Amino acid sequence: METTQSNNNGLLKVIIGVMAGVLALLGYLFMGARNETLELQKSLTSKVEQLSSTQIKLDSISKSLDEKILEVQSLGGNVAELEAVKAQLENDKKKLKTDLSFSVQKYESKIKDYESFLVAKDDDIRKLKEENGMLVAKTQTLETEKQQVIVENAALKTEKEELSTTLTKTVDDFTTKNNDLKRQVTLASAMKAINVQVTALSSKGKERDGGAYKASRIDQLKVSFIMPSNPIAAQNNKDIYVRVLDANGAVVENGNGGIVQVDGKEIGYSFKQSVPFENNDQRVDLVSGKGANYTKGKYSVELYSEGFKIGKGAFEVK
Repeated sequence: METTQSNNNGLLKVIIGVMAGVLALLGYLFMGARNETLELQKSLTSKVEQLSSTQIKLDSISKSLDEKILEVQSLGGNVAELEAVKAQLENDKKKLKTDLSFSVQKYESKIKDYESFLVAKDDDIRKLKEENGMLVAKTQTLETEKQQVIVENAALKTEKEELSTTLTKTVDDFTTKNNDLKRQVTLASAMKAINVQVTALSSKGKERDGGAYKASRIDQLKVSFIMPSNPIAAQNNKDIYVRVLDANGAVVENGNGGIVQVDGKEIGYSFKQSVPFENNDQRVDLVSGKGANYTKGKYSVELYSEGFKIGKGAFEVK
């Protein structure tokens, strides 16, 4: 019995020892698993933090790229390279969300490349601003010069207009004076008809004088006058135009009338005759055509030559 009891005690001790070992092993395994879980949690937390930090950095770089694109566009520069890098960055951001083999070192390298690119672009933008500043300054200088040219041209135009006005006035004054002088010379050289006498000729050629005639006895008119000598007049044939005017101022036709220009105006005449000017106070007789109808009243006679009125006379029909 004692032997059996002793064996049982020994077995119990073995079982207890085994159980204690098992419990110790389980405790060890539990503590190991717990420690491994804590390490995994720490690793995951670190990964999440790194992923979040990387996302923030990429977003910041994306915002900087957008700002630089707008700035370069406003300066008139080329944004093709900036837009290409922005597209690459957006692709990296998209990959980051599904990257199961995320490596902070790989993205840190990309971020450094992006940051270096931004720094280089800052330098390019600075140079572009300087160039734009120079262009603006040059544009302002050109605009100032343009305004000066406009002012100078306006002044020259005004001066030219004033000079043109002065020249025109001078030419007009000279022309006026020249015309006046020509007119004076022409007037000085014009013929004169003095002592103008109008007599009536009957159909038989009988001449009646006295200045008053019966209509039935007037077949033709003879206008007589003295043409004084004139040392500056041309000694040539002179056309003498005779206007016979009734009491109403109407021209009486005498067979070979027409139109003559006097002082720039056209006037009618009754008849004309060419007379050789001899420059010796010659007497001139002009005879009208036949067929004129004379009525009772007072008539005036005007003589013209070379565009001027040279004399006048009168007669009466009873």
